[in-house]
Amino acid sequence: MAARLLFRTAVRASTTLRVTPVKTLARGMAAGGIPTDEEQATGLEKVLMHATKEGKDPYSMFRPKEYAGSKEDPHLVPSITNKRIVGCVCEEDNTAVVWFWLHQGEAQRCPSCGAHYKLVPHELPH
Repeated sequence: MAARLLFRTAVRASTTLRVTPVKTLARGMAAGGIPTDEEQATGLEKVLMHATKEGKDPYSMFRPKEYAGSKEDPHLVPSITNKRIVGCVCEEDNTAVVWFWLHQGEAQRCPSCGAHYKLVPHELPH
């Protein structure tokens, strides 16, 4: 009996006290969805995204290619000058780094392990 009474009052209340729903505010991006990173990017970030999409590496952020380190296939070291200091970890579990100057020209050997390195010119992105 009490359940019927509560049900009737709920039905009467819902039919007699109709409240007009409040309209929600619509944001500008709600119509087109959430913009992607490429749509929001500006400046250098946009330049970097387009270069990455084309397969370029303008700021040398990606992992360098693997080279054999032999005289025929030396490790390529980019530089904006005609010399650069290079650190070689000769063995995988070695904690010491062997540092040496690498000059432009022919490939040079690491004084400790004998791996070959060659300096290649590199242009800075502007």
